[in-house]
Amino acid sequence: MEGTDLISWMAWTWPTACFFGFILLCLIGMSVWEYAAPGGGARHGILGLDTTRGDRLFISLLGSAFIFLAWIGLVNTTLWAPLVIALVYAGVVFRWV
Repeated sequence: MEGTDLISWMAWTWPTACFFGFILLCLIGMSVWEYAAPGGGARHGILGLDTTRGDRLFISLLGSAFIFLAWIGLVNTTLWAPLVIALVYAGVVFRWV
């Protein structure tokens, strides 16, 4: 099996590469933030859960994925609107959850 056949199952387009690059940047950013300000302490948010920065990142990434999937499934147009919705959602999660 050739090297290109190993990744041929994935549609490696620029948006796909940007998506995975963004997740990588988020993880690097959280690592730098944790190194610069260790701990971060758990916070009791509106969901009634004690969450850390990493928990809030995970919740915002997971919720953003559902926002994009719902948008593609229901509207099937350009993805600029769900991007804005997902960024606002992430801001709300990091502020109040």
